[in-house]
Amino acid sequence: MPTETLEFQVEARQLLQLMIHSVYSNKDVFLRELVSNASDALDKLRLEKLRDDSLDADVSDLHIEIDIDRDARTLTVRDNGIGMSYDEVGRLIGTIANSGTAQFLQELREAKDAAGAEGLIGQFGVGFYSGFMVADEVTLVTRRAGESQGTRWTSRGEDTYTLEPVDDAPQGTSVTLHLKPADPENQLHDYTSSWKIREIVKRYSDFITWPIRMVPDQGEGDEGAPEPETLNSMKALWARSRDEVSDDEYHELYKHIGHDWRDPLETIRLQAEGTFEFQALLFLPAHAPHDLFTRDFRRGVQLYVKRVFIMDDCEALLPPYLRFVKGVVDAADLSLNVSREILQQDRHIEMMRRRLTKKVLSTVKDLMAKDPERYATFWREFGTVLKEGLVTDPENRDAVLALASFASTHDDTEPTTLKSYVERMRDGQDDIYYLTGESRQSIENSPHMEAFRDRGIEVLLLTDPVDEVWADTVGEYDGKKLRSVAKGQIDLDAKDDESSDGEREKQTEDYAGLLGWMQEQLDEDIKEVRLSSRLTVSPACVVSDANDLTPALENMYRAMGQEVPRAKRILELNPGHQLVKGLNQAYKEREDRTGLTETAELLYGLAVLAEGGQPKDPARFVKLMADRLERAL
Repeated sequence: MPTETLEFQVEARQLLQLMIHSVYSNKDVFLRELVSNASDALDKLRLEKLRDDSLDADVSDLHIEIDIDRDARTLTVRDNGIGMSYDEVGRLIGTIANSGTAQFLQELREAKDAAGAEGLIGQFGVGFYSGFMVADEVTLVTRRAGESQGTRWTSRGEDTYTLEPVDDAPQGTSVTLHLKPADPENQLHDYTSSWKIREIVKRYSDFITWPIRMVPDQGEGDEGAPEPETLNSMKALWARSRDEVSDDEYHELYKHIGHDWRDPLETIRLQAEGTFEFQALLFLPAHAPHDLFTRDFRRGVQLYVKRVFIMDDCEALLPPYLRFVKGVVDAADLSLNVSREILQQDRHIEMMRRRLTKKVLSTVKDLMAKDPERYATFWREFGTVLKEGLVTDPENRDAVLALASFASTHDDTEPTTLKSYVERMRDGQDDIYYLTGESRQSIENSPHMEAFRDRGIEVLLLTDPVDEVWADTVGEYDGKKLRSVAKGQIDLDAKDDESSDGEREKQTEDYAGLLGWMQEQLDEDIKEVRLSSRLTVSPACVVSDANDLTPALENMYRAMGQEVPRAKRILELNPGHQLVKGLNQAYKEREDRTGLTETAELLYGLAVLAEGGQPKDPARFVKLMADRLERAL
């Protein structure tokens, strides 16, 4: 095959220009990214060889090698891992297939400080391009294990790159950087310096489980060809005692496996002994990744067996609602040839999953009790996804509920726990009240809140889509029923003043004719018209029956492809509102009620709009409203 000259895709070209023009003040991270890529290639080869004994690949001395040529001013990072085929090089290096590229570029431009920019490369899986921060030209030579032909990729980081087959490439991948001149003022160090390379590897890659070797400069070793020097300790941090490991080392491990640039919010250690032994080192991130709620989000922790890497993103070790947790789990008694399918049924994996889940939840509970500020950060970033566990994990439902917090009318800014809510409940209050909606403002302005606000009864304000589901699933807390203020009959007057029963009976009798007539006119859309005890300002509202799905929940199920019957709702009228009083009086006095039918339809439409819904026929609703306004002028 002849040498091909190809153009970078638009996103890759934009990314390269940002790299070349020094958006990262700490350019040392290029070596961290190249070493991390090499480590991944070695992991993949080890795993591939375990699964396929017939693979023609040498795994006797897997390692990473760093080679410096001072005279040529080149730095080469080489591994003897899985390598890439010709097609893979074109697909993975010539283009950026990552779906987060546009988001990456936006975040890169918006990063306001060096700390904010550093590490975004690795987070979005395009670490190879970081080499152009320090090099005028990059050459990659690779051969996939089991194949006979290699590939050379070369580019100066401009518009094009070249691809050509090579016959004598060793197994694995080597990346050679033709270094720019050192420029200390712009944080561009001399990367042909052995001490600088040692410093970077020690800081970022000491925990890498493969040896990282470097041939010292002539004069640093003995006479003749110097022996390669291993730069990293290769000690698994999760296997070392806590007092042997610094927080910085833990943080660097997290950044490596989590592709994050910030320190983790919390580090979790777990040593399980007994019939089944395993070690775990988990991390709670300080912020939610941009794709946490996308289908392509890679969840799970790394699985090792006796320090041998087995699997990245092992989903079986933690439930989906803890998918943001990163870390390493090292088991003592699993097979090295375990697959994802086998893991789903493995008894030991299930034991580990239960222990790890309880450990993570107890850690969050400890944060809640001992460090409210960090707990608040955690809940702000991950509360929405954690609440999924209230629906999907009945075994740990009480634990999740105990550490959850919610916005409430009790305080404009500080959320509350259910325990605190119950402690504040008024004498005679039997239920925990809540209302769901798109935002706090829309909920607070809802007609359903009027009587609760007037009587000073606290209401939880739930704005996440999952709140519609878990509140209905959980049902109660500490013997107190969870009740939506937009569902069922809620008679607050009876709790405050029993003498109001007589007045209510009188109103019901007075409005009986109107209620029956409106029921007939609106029968296609509603199941009942009744007087309301929850309205004090608005003329009307619509509510769901106690056992019916809310419109939001109906729409959610339909969006997931589940067809559910549309439930008719209940229209409640405020007997103290002048519009309702006038409508009742007109109903009693007029024999021709054609105009009143339109008024009833408008009143129902206004109630639907007030809760954030939409009239069934918006065009008709607008026409009726315009006609009424015209006649009122």
